Amino acid sequence: MDPQNIPYLSHQNCPASEKLKISQLSRSQFQPRSYFDETAMAELTKSVKQHGVLHPIIVRPLGESRYELVAGERRYKAAKAAGLSEVPVVIQTLSDLEVVQYALMENLQREDLNPVEETEGILQLLELKLEKDREAVISLLNQMAKVKRGLADSAVRQEEQQVIEAIFQSIGRLSTEAFRTHRLPLLKLSPEILEALRQGRIEYTKAKEIAKLGSKEERVELLEAAIAQSFSLRQVQKIVKEKKIPKEEDQLKTEINSISKRFSRFKAWNNPNKRAEIDELLKKLTLLLSEEEQ
Repeated sequence: MDPQNIPYLSHQNCPASEKLKISQLSRSQFQPRSYFDETAMAELTKSVKQHGVLHPIIVRPLGESRYELVAGERRYKAAKAAGLSEVPVVIQTLSDLEVVQYALMENLQREDLNPVEETEGILQLLELKLEKDREAVISLLNQMAKVKRGLADSAVRQEEQQVIEAIFQSIGRLSTEAFRTHRLPLLKLSPEILEALRQGRIEYTKAKEIAKLGSKEERVELLEAAIAQSFSLRQVQKIVKEKKIPKEEDQLKTEINSISKRFSRFKAWNNPNKRAEIDELLKKLTLLLSEEEQ
């Protein structure tokens, strides 16, 4: 199934459906969504209790009267919460790759994924399509970027490059480079920030600012405060800057003291070139200090 031709099912173009018992259905290991807003789920459950599941759930057969969810997990969860015993489904025979494509594209079209889920979903799609593990996929993206900037010879197979470009073209929301530079770093965030992002509790722009703090205690404290008090990005940036300045000053003083001690062990005083460089640096430092004392 080409990612550009994945159908988006709605009540207007949905093929004929049939009924299956909820007990026959299983969550998909390829579902990109891991967080479901409790308030939105409560509203959907209330609607399902009143009107039933109006749009069929897409599933694929697993064998022995078992089926795996492909699209429609919110409706499946709401139906279970509402106490329904069966739901309307459309059964399609799909490969693992097609399941990932289908689920990812449906969620992207609905804008249901947070940045972490979207990033992991795209990576999973690339892994399956390229038949490589995550580390190899990321390495390939980095290599492509180096080649485009002229920092490396072309070591990326043309077929692999075409696959990657086709996937991002089908997604339509991120370029390959934007994904590499802005999304992949999210997965390196500390666990507490990553989990808050995954749950949709904080925007990723604020999360990246909070991650600049070196202390876990400070990160957790600011993260909780930012969520509880709905801090703006500017407020978060201000707090991070205020917390970092004292530490940077202490670090600078430590480095200056260390350099002073190293001068006592300096063995190249007789080298005229090095002495001239040191003399020039000392003049600049002296000038800087005299300006501060005025």
